[in-house]
Amino acid sequence: MDEEYTEAVLDLVELIPPGRVMTYGTVAEAVSELFVSEGGTPRGGPRQVGTVLARAGGDVPWWRVVNASGRPHSPGRALPRYAHEGTPLTADGERVALRRAVWVPGDPPSA
Repeated sequence: MDEEYTEAVLDLVELIPPGRVMTYGTVAEAVSELFVSEGGTPRGGPRQVGTVLARAGGDVPWWRVVNASGRPHSPGRALPRYAHEGTPLTADGERVALRRAVWVPGDPPSA
């Protein structure tokens, strides 16, 4: 993973407000606008975002990035953080309620 791409992912994740989330795919889309290969193809996707967070994301709010169904990578560690931040969850309490919690850069910070 190239260092510039890694930094862009980590910088974006740092911006996600408490109580809000982005999916791996939306992070990839936002970052890919900055990184396009020579053929015009965006570099990186959801898996690359996951790799960045797994390898270098310990100091950013990694729990604010979830999969497309609202599940965090490490529920046992993420769910208490959601409770502390007031992140909206589904009725079963195991997933983030994406319609209420998703954040897009430029959105107001409140949920």
